[in-house]
Parts: sequence; structure tokens; C-alpha cells
Amino acid sequence: MRIARFAHQGGMSFGVVEGTESPIVKELEGHPFGRLTFTGQSWALADVRLLAPMLPSKIVCVGRNYADHAKELGNDVPDEPLLFLKPSTTIIGPNEAISLPPQSQQVEHEAELAVVIGLPGARKVGRAEAEQAIFGYTIANDVTARDLQKKDVQFTRAKSFDSFCPLGPWIETELANVADVEVRCEVNDEVRQLGRTKDMVFDVPTLVSYVSHVMTLLPGDVILTGTPAGVDALRAGDSVTVSIEGIGALTNKVVSYE
Repeated sequence: MRIARFAHQGGMSFGVVEGTESPIVKELEGHPFGRLTFTGQSWALADVRLLAPMLPSKIVCVGRNYADHAKELGNDVPDEPLLFLKPSTTIIGPNEAISLPPQSQQVEHEAELAVVIGLPGARKVGRAEAEQAIFGYTIANDVTARDLQKKDVQFTRAKSFDSFCPLGPWIETELANVADVEVRCEVNDEVRQLGRTKDMVFDVPTLVSYVSHVMTLLPGDVILTGTPAGVDALRAGDSVTVSIEGIGALTNKVVSYE
């Protein structure tokens, strides 16, 4: 099931996207957690504007979770998941603009599978409980000011500019197995990143469990699971698309800071 958050003439709603040839979005009452109740209202998907599918209390990110990406940046693979945070103000939705900040001369894309936590959340859970805590999966682009990351050593400034976390286009709640799906990034139709989740150093249940022993995961929180090799610079005017098998594609344009 594809759960979307969208803007329409009457405001903003959550809904279920159905169909492929002429998809529609069926409006839900309230939040999608728990039992789903439809309002009876629906729109053609082309007639609404998709928003970021969730506004989490926090975005927990995992660094160097693909060995080839760690290698391309000259880093070792960590013995434990390497965690950092992105603020919720980095989030933008499909077709919104990634804004290049004037402080950086090297902003790069990072295609990532994103995990969305459901009810009741997760606190100090094991692997089995971690899987039960997952509401679904979406697509993320962990945009990074690489020159600032190298300069600062720690990740906060490089990862935290407004617009640095495109998320969407929806949450797929019925993706049975994410242990081996394709993760792809294209910039202006050029394939930059092409990997598979089977190459993660730490798999999804391990990550959810590990994070939950550090901080309580609340419903709606998002975990970014790392990026495969091939990260490269974004320029104003670029169009960047992150695709994940079984979920869909997330496209954003790139603009200069205004």
C-alpha cells in the first residue's frame, strides 16, 4: 500500500495511492497509523501535489553503511553503525528544489532507502521487535556539503541545510523484503549510483534495533540507511532522481541559493 501526504484544493491530507496507468489518491481520515478509514473523497494523482510523506520528530542517519561508499571517501567501515542526525527542517517533498548554500562549493547527492517507524514506536527492541516497529519504506536523498563535512570533521553543518533531505514520493507499507533491492541515482539521466541493499554493512532490523537502544524512536521517525558508491556533485539546473526497486522514484531539481 502506498501512503502519501498531499496538497489539494481543500488543504492537506494523507491518502492511499491506487493504480498505475491512471493512479488516484483516496483520502484518509486523520493520520495513517492504526486502522485506515477513508473519507470517500478521491482525486487523480495528477491533480494533487505530493508532499514529503512524513514529518518526523527526527531523521536518524547511518554513515558508511556500504563498504564501497566508505572506500570512495577514504574511510574504514565502522565496527558499529555510525549515527548522525538531520533536522526535520531539511525535509522537502517530490519536485521541490534542493537549494545550494553559498557556504559550500561541493554539494553531493546520496541515494538512500528510508525506514519509517510506526506504532507504537521502538525503545530498546531486538531484531524481531524492530521489524514489527516498521510502518513502511520511502526514498531519501541525504544531500551533503562534502567540503564542509571534511572541514568540520563531524557531520552536523554539512547535512543540515534547509532542503537537504528530499523524501518521498510515498511510503510503501507492503514491501515484503528490502534485504536485496536496487538503489539508483540519476542526475540529468546519467546514472551516478547503482547499488543493492544486500551490500549494506548493517541490515535494516539491525539498524532499527541499534538506534532504539540509543534513542526512543517515535511513530513517524525516519531512519536513512546509508548510500552506495558513486556520490558526486550537484549543480544548479540539475535534475536528480533517486529510485528504489519496489517503491518508486523521487525527483528534485537543484537551484542556487536565493
